[in-house]
Amino acid sequence: MCTTTGFIIETVIKLLVILLVFSALAGFATYIERKVLAFMQRRLGPMNVGPYGILQVLADGIKLFSKEDIVPQNSVKPIFKIAPIIAAASAFTAMAAIPFLPEFTIFGHTVQPIVADINVGVLYVLGVMAIGMYAPLLAGMASSNKWSLLGAARTVIQFLSFEVVTGLSIIAPLMMVGSLSLIDINDYQAGGMQNWLIWSQPIAFILFLLSGYAETNRTPFDLLEHEAEIVSGYATEYSGMRWGLFFIGEYANMFTVAFLVSIIFLGGYNPWGFIPGGIAILLKVSFFIFLFLWVRAAWPHVRPDQLMWLFWKVLMPIAVVNILITGLLLM
Repeated sequence: MCTTTGFIIETVIKLLVILLVFSALAGFATYIERKVLAFMQRRLGPMNVGPYGILQVLADGIKLFSKEDIVPQNSVKPIFKIAPIIAAASAFTAMAAIPFLPEFTIFGHTVQPIVADINVGVLYVLGVMAIGMYAPLLAGMASSNKWSLLGAARTVIQFLSFEVVTGLSIIAPLMMVGSLSLIDINDYQAGGMQNWLIWSQPIAFILFLLSGYAETNRTPFDLLEHEAEIVSGYATEYSGMRWGLFFIGEYANMFTVAFLVSIIFLGGYNPWGFIPGGIAILLKVSFFIFLFLWVRAAWPHVRPDQLMWLFWKVLMPIAVVNILITGLLLM
């Protein structure tokens, strides 16, 4: 009984830590993004609120919580209200099967930094993240706004295009590992940098990373909420914290994709030379977060037809060929 109670308490603590830490990181990532983009564009970025503008995150949070919550009169109100919750909930739920750090001991108790080590961890994470794409779809359809409806149509295009490539790109590395558990995938790459899957599966790495950009609605695949347009796609009718939930979900997905790429292809939390495993995976994740920001500053947007051409006619055939070659080599 005590063991069961302790397990429940530990799981609840892990869930709270994930919610609090990544919600805070989502806000802080906006400050980092503004500073990185400003540096690349020869600007200063946020400077007025706090030293070097670091309190801009707090100011933005206060603004979101204090803005009026508007629900359009002709909208489908229940769906309009629940769509942002789906975005944030799916983003955080997907993190349940991700091992963020190597296990450690605190006060004599060994802690595994993962909520649930399930044997289909990769399938679970990708499946739950895919559910999150229904949030902008439902939001656009429920808004009673033609621009929001166009954003929902773009959602369908992007959803169908990248999910196929995401699933196919990950098959080849999983064939080599023989397991869907992220911990097993991490352990498969133990023994040094030469054992990382990126060296044996470079094509799968590139395909999965490109799909990750589409998954998180980031430039150049930000068709759902196109920043170059006057309106904001599916989120045109949203304000306050309802819009903030979409925002938090997007940045939480960025961290999820960064952890997935680091664990599956770059050795995860295994020690990296003289660098301990915990610090190693944080460095890898930080690099990919910076890469997200760098691409946004340097790469132009793509049109919906360009996205479909790229994913269906180029990346999907490459993924299938990569699976066939991997299968032949493993025979």
